Amino acid sequence: MKLDASASLFETARKLMPGGVSSPVRAISPLPFYVARAKGPYLWDADGNRYIDHCLAYGPMILGHRHPAILRAVAEQMENGWLYGTPTELEVQLAQRICGLYPSVDMLRFVSTGSEATMAAIRIARGASGRDRIVKIEGGFHGAHDCVLVKAGSGATTLGTPDSRGVPVDTAKNTLQLPFNDLEAMERVFKDNRGQIAAVIMEPVLGNIGPVLPEPGYLEGVRDLTREHDILLIFDEVITGLRLSLGGAQSYYGITPDLTTLGKIVGGGFPIGVVGGRRELMENVAPQGGVYQAGTFNGSPVSMAAGIATIDFMQREQALDRVNATGERVRRALSEIVADLGLGYSVTGIASMFKVFFGERPKNYTMALKCDKAGYLRFFHRMLEAGVFLTPSQYETDFLSLAHHEEVVEKTLEAFKSNLRG
Repeated sequence: MKLDASASLFETARKLMPGGVSSPVRAISPLPFYVARAKGPYLWDADGNRYIDHCLAYGPMILGHRHPAILRAVAEQMENGWLYGTPTELEVQLAQRICGLYPSVDMLRFVSTGSEATMAAIRIARGASGRDRIVKIEGGFHGAHDCVLVKAGSGATTLGTPDSRGVPVDTAKNTLQLPFNDLEAMERVFKDNRGQIAAVIMEPVLGNIGPVLPEPGYLEGVRDLTREHDILLIFDEVITGLRLSLGGAQSYYGITPDLTTLGKIVGGGFPIGVVGGRRELMENVAPQGGVYQAGTFNGSPVSMAAGIATIDFMQREQALDRVNATGERVRRALSEIVADLGLGYSVTGIASMFKVFFGERPKNYTMALKCDKAGYLRFFHRMLEAGVFLTPSQYETDFLSLAHHEEVVEKTLEAFKSNLRG
């Protein structure tokens, strides 16, 4: 596999951008490959190499790259203009669809990223409750803003720096951390900080260290405890929204949070974030209330058009059932491969999410960190040489899309079988 063009681009990029990349997780050692185009389940790099894509832009591309329905919707909107700075009918239409799919969402605000959505959700929770402290789950990733960059997942874990310099101590002290799947620890923290905690923010399935799934009864217990202690529950469904089910993990598990954040799939591959929740909470948001949130690209028409097209196609074509069936098949096949090799690895996932952990199947952040990170990275490069692009970290979820047809899946499984042992 030649990477001459990518090497040249990276050499220039390192002089212009920190680490030569626009996001830390893209800093593949010794150099990243530079994508030139994509279609269906494939990426092609600047050197013409083709890869089966199981990263899928870290989740948004559930229909595959350049899906015709999204292309049509975006092209039509571009003919009408792509940014107005005014309300549009499109944002009303997408809001109606989201509120119809998520019973927890009576009202919502469109923003531009998942990070903005979680930042706004925390601000709303604090504004509505009059409390400053929040609880987050160890290993959960909720974007790159100050109050959640405390034992973050995603690239921060991979780089071995789960805390960020530049985050004030006075900010971090208001963020309490708890292990996933541990109700006793949560109850202790709630009792020790009675009347001080505004909200718990959590991924119902930890997507940025795995995935790591909730144990039976855990999410139900979290909901019961938060209600008992008058603490708001925020489900960060930027990854799981429209993937576990059209109504996200909350519909899949039957849990109703107070606030919900969405992103990724809901924008059809275009920048988007959503924060929504109960009417009495969302009425606190400006201009209706005193919790300020604003943005030039909020409700961007192109993102709205892509989101509507994505949801409409998924509902009309039962796309989720099809892609989730592929996910079940892939996890079952990978489990058989791992068992046959006898390496002590584990397979986990849900819906169209999957991961091979180089160690015991983790139940929380601490267990995930015990996996063989260096061994996984060597495996990642072997898979890349075989033409399969997995997420470049032991602590990221791999994905499937509707475009991953039988032949593509078989090639992926063959590559796993050939490259897991080393």
